[in-house]
Amino acid sequence: MMDNLDKSSRSVLFRGNTGHFGGDTLFARVARAVCEAECLPRKELFEAWETAKRIRRKMRGGPIVELAAGHGLLSAILILLDDSTETATCVDIQRPPSHEKILASLEKQWPRIKGRVRYVEGRIEEAKIPIGALLASVHACGRLTDQVLDLAINSRNRVAVLPCCHDLETCDTGGLAGWMDGPLAVDATRVARLREAGYRVQTLKIPEDVTPKNRLILGWAE
Repeated sequence: MMDNLDKSSRSVLFRGNTGHFGGDTLFARVARAVCEAECLPRKELFEAWETAKRIRRKMRGGPIVELAAGHGLLSAILILLDDSTETATCVDIQRPPSHEKILASLEKQWPRIKGRVRYVEGRIEEAKIPIGALLASVHACGRLTDQVLDLAINSRNRVAVLPCCHDLETCDTGGLAGWMDGPLAVDATRVARLREAGYRVQTLKIPEDVTPKNRLILGWAE
């Protein structure tokens, strides 16, 4: 039913959209729950799902710390995809009303996640990181992605970021902007920085029909 659906649309999903997501797959059930919450743009549903799915293929277990979390849907999906993760902490300057609405709708469908996702209002650099955590972020704007990487490197934890809004004045291009597109130079430099810090890195992409800012960086401290 999703063949003609614009996955990049910023239109808010509402109850009338549930018919687009038929079937009993986990994604369809998550999508219908998000529709019931009536607060999330369609694009952000697909971003969170496609990112979480790729993260879980490579990284499992341990607590989640989602930074610049916004609505926090990524955290909930990561737990649904891997129940061995007991808790997730969403961190952002301000908790949006959409977080509670989405979480309540998901908890109605999956009572087992109740109480496992919490929200902390604060700055990325002030986040408390438990041992063995996975630090994750979807579209932390500009330098915020670099702050997520800083926190991961300093704590020697796994990290997964989907960067966006590459500010070429504040983000490091590594001197590569003469050879390649500026935002790509920024992300290539981020990969090089992780490797220099002793990380094993894997680069992936989520579908471009969801967002053109689709480069996913995964890192493991070695």
